[in-house]
Amino acid sequence: MDLNKEIRKIQNNIQAKNIDLAIAQCNKLIKKFPNNSFLHNLGGLALQQFKKIKLSVKYFQKAIDLDPKNLAAKNNLANSLKVLGKLDLAERLYNDILKVNPNSAKCLNNYGNLKQQFNDYEAAIELYNKAVDQDPKNTTILLSLASALQGVGNFVKAKEVVNKITNINPNMMSAHKLLSGLLNYANDETHLKDMLELLKQKNLTDSQKIDLYFAIAKAYEDLKFFDKSFDYLRIANEIKNLSIDFDFNQEIKKFEAIKAAFNNVDFNIVINKRRNTDIIFICGMPRSGTTLVEQIIASHKKVSGAGELIYLQKSIEKNFFVNEILNEQIVKEDIFAERTKLNDDYYELLNLHNMNTNYVTDKAPQNFRWIGFIKIFFPKAKIIHCTRNPKDICLSIFKNSFASGDMNWSYTQENIANYYNLYKDYMMFWNEKIRDSIYEINYEKLIIDKDNQIRELLNFCNLEFDPACLNHHKKTKTPIKTVSVAQARKPIYSSSVDKSKMYEKNLSKMFSMLE
Repeated sequence: MDLNKEIRKIQNNIQAKNIDLAIAQCNKLIKKFPNNSFLHNLGGLALQQFKKIKLSVKYFQKAIDLDPKNLAAKNNLANSLKVLGKLDLAERLYNDILKVNPNSAKCLNNYGNLKQQFNDYEAAIELYNKAVDQDPKNTTILLSLASALQGVGNFVKAKEVVNKITNINPNMMSAHKLLSGLLNYANDETHLKDMLELLKQKNLTDSQKIDLYFAIAKAYEDLKFFDKSFDYLRIANEIKNLSIDFDFNQEIKKFEAIKAAFNNVDFNIVINKRRNTDIIFICGMPRSGTTLVEQIIASHKKVSGAGELIYLQKSIEKNFFVNEILNEQIVKEDIFAERTKLNDDYYELLNLHNMNTNYVTDKAPQNFRWIGFIKIFFPKAKIIHCTRNPKDICLSIFKNSFASGDMNWSYTQENIANYYNLYKDYMMFWNEKIRDSIYEINYEKLIIDKDNQIRELLNFCNLEFDPACLNHHKKTKTPIKTVSVAQARKPIYSSSVDKSKMYEKNLSKMFSMLE
């Protein structure tokens, strides 16, 4: 048997996304060569591609046990641990690799991605720049750098890096999509013309088409060609929706299960022995103004912005869900525990951010799903619920492509409207239960009456007034890694209010379904 030939077959199948076949071939070779570290690492890579992250860890660990100098396996293991939320272990592995090989471009890039997750963009950008020094034409690393620069508001430098990417690889559509968010096409249509030419190419992947269609749609909206913009949005969403597997009934069951679990809970219960940093949870429908509200609060001298954290959701799913179904009994047992895994998990990960203020914001919009958990398990936390014209919310969702699988409902008009209605019903439930614990801030009111709305918001958070909060756009201490990045770096503006009127006829199906 030609082992190298068999390995090439596996690598080709991984690249072609024939993952089942690649894993089967790999396991067959591992049986014949059980002490081959390279094969165990390759098996882990195939499993990683297949989203079988927990199983991939076993393969990578075995590869390292067989060869402690296998830095590739350590790097891959760190990546899997990062996905599983074991961020401290992932960081330790990246540092171990860089001690041996400080010039590993892959490790530098991956570690930079982890630093972004900690909202430490300064360290992330430094790591990306080191990686670029080692591999100047690596467009994946350059895109990470451009994204980080955009996140801290350095739009000029971000554009320079994106232009470098498109010179190296004009067909990297994710770079064109990032650039579209940095440009105002009303000033210059050159990039739009470039993208329309790129769209004429044959053999574009679905992923390339999705990025390109969303980017072109944004350009046409800038030019106020709303019908054209919608045509490209419609196609982008159709292609994206075909690429995912989503069952809306599962969302309904999840919301109903949470309401059932907390329906008869006494929310006056307070277990004082739980850790209680002053967390400010900012939630609501995606695109409801959560990023703007976080930027305002996090401009305060006593507040650190942690951004859109997944820690609460990951811990809840790990500790309270069994086979993706909420276990009501486990929830009720944990309510009376002095120390809970949820509280411990959250603070252990939050501590990795090295923030030195007493107040921290967590602005994951869909944390509205976990309001009951927040109220019971984080009794000192503040809950801010962001609201906005539902038509503007739903339009904004339709205009964007999201990385998170939690947003798989967002690519058809029907699903978006149904999800909004589900959210609205769910929030009525919580307002009936704990209305006094939820502060509602309305996007349109914030635009019209900025000063008073911000003062009332800070008062709810037990924060004295800080003039910096009125000029959040001048502060970059809280990076932004959501699709709101360009908008939230501007002064408060009103042009996005009632934008849905421009798409009224195109999105009539969705708008008519909103309750």
